[in-house]
Formats: sequence, structure tokens, C-alpha cells
Amino acid sequence: MRYSIVIPAYNEGARIATSLDRILRHAADCQWDAEILVVDDGSSDNTAELVRTRMRENASLRLLSNPGNRGKGYSVRNGMLHAQGEILVFSDADLSSPIEEAGKLFAALAAGADVAIGSRWVRSELQTEKQPLHRQLFGRLFNLALRITLGLKFKDTQCGFKAFTRRAADVVFPMQTIERWGFDPELIFLAQRFGFRVEEVPVTWAHREGTRINPLRDGIRMLGEMLRIRWNAITGKYSRPALATAKRPMA
Repeated sequence: MRYSIVIPAYNEGARIATSLDRILRHAADCQWDAEILVVDDGSSDNTAELVRTRMRENASLRLLSNPGNRGKGYSVRNGMLHAQGEILVFSDADLSSPIEEAGKLFAALAAGADVAIGSRWVRSELQTEKQPLHRQLFGRLFNLALRITLGLKFKDTQCGFKAFTRRAADVVFPMQTIERWGFDPELIFLAQRFGFRVEEVPVTWAHREGTRINPLRDGIRMLGEMLRIRWNAITGKYSRPALATAKRPMA
């Protein structure tokens, strides 16, 4: 089984090297046949330079560069469309869910799921460092809105730790339209729309300082993106994909 691990990164120079070392070490310990793709989202710091340094020592590591700062959703999509693995997972660069938890997602796929989404709230006791109260409140309100608007009956759609089978990825990611913070619900909505089994998996998670999300500004934007997903569905934008003609960009 070949794995692809996609890491979206924007100005992650302070921690990307440590995170990559941990991922590479765990992949070696588990004897995974794995590629690690870092997607640089127009960073202005030394993120790309640090990745290139690691690439000289690790053939399994690759760097993709976005055309400027496009957003986390664009970065994940770019990485997934270039990935070569049979099992594809994306993870936040800060490893708020440790890479050691990936085995739980892979086990869910092996048991029959097409998409496995890491969850902070199925077993909240696994959170080793909780978010500030205002962030928790924002998350709960957003989750309620998703249930009402998109019918997503999951406790947590926003954990940045998700795995896909090759078949599911080839359907979902070419159809993704949301490029910034609201992309996770679109992925799950598309997966369910096309009959894929989505499994919510409790994972260890810790809040990291330095998050760039603004609850008010980005909350309004995510609400608009949620309504856009519903509108896309109503207007037929998410029509059944023609898998035989779907193209993945060349690396």
C-alpha cells in the first residue's frame, strides 16, 4: 500500500522542519511506502527553503508551490491532485493531531470507509490542549449551521486530519470549489453526495498557538461558503463526475 501525506504550509518556517522530521521518522518506523508532499501557499518566510533542505536527504519528500497565497483549501486540493498514493491523508503543518494517529484513519479505511475524518469531539477527553472558550463556541455554532444547511451529521468537520481512498479522492477533489477555511464541509458533502462512506474517527488533538483564523471575519466568510455549497448543489454544479475523463495535473 502506498501512502501520500499532504501538508499545506503558509509561513511555517518555525515548525515545518520539526514536523517533517517527525513524519519521516514515523513513516520509517511503520515501514510505510509513503510520499510526503508539502504545499507552500506563497510563504514569505523560509518554509520552502527548509523543505528543499530536507528533500536533499529524503527522496520521499516533495515540494509544491501555489501561484501565490490561495488558501488552505487550495493547498490541500493541489497536493491531493498531485499525490500518487492509494491512500491519501492531509494533516496540518503543526501536527495538532500527531502523525502517530494516522493509523486510526487508515484502520477505518481498511474496515470499509472511503473517507476517514479525524474528530476532536467524538471523544473530547482525547484533547490534550483545548481551544479557548470563544473558539469552542464558534466551532459549535458553525457545526450546528452545517447540520441545518448541509445535513452534515458529524460532531467535527474542521479537524485538519482526513484520509481518503484513491477512488474517493479522484471524485471529490476535482470537484472542490472552496479554496479557504470552509473547504472541509465541501469535501464531506461531496463524498456523501456521491455515495462514499464517511467515518468519523476520534483522534488525539492539541490546540496550537499561532492559528491564523479570525472567528469573526473568517466565520462570516465560512458561512458564505457554506451557503455557496448549498447553492452549487441546487444549481447542479456538483453533477456526477466523468471519472474516465478526469485529469490530474502533472507533478
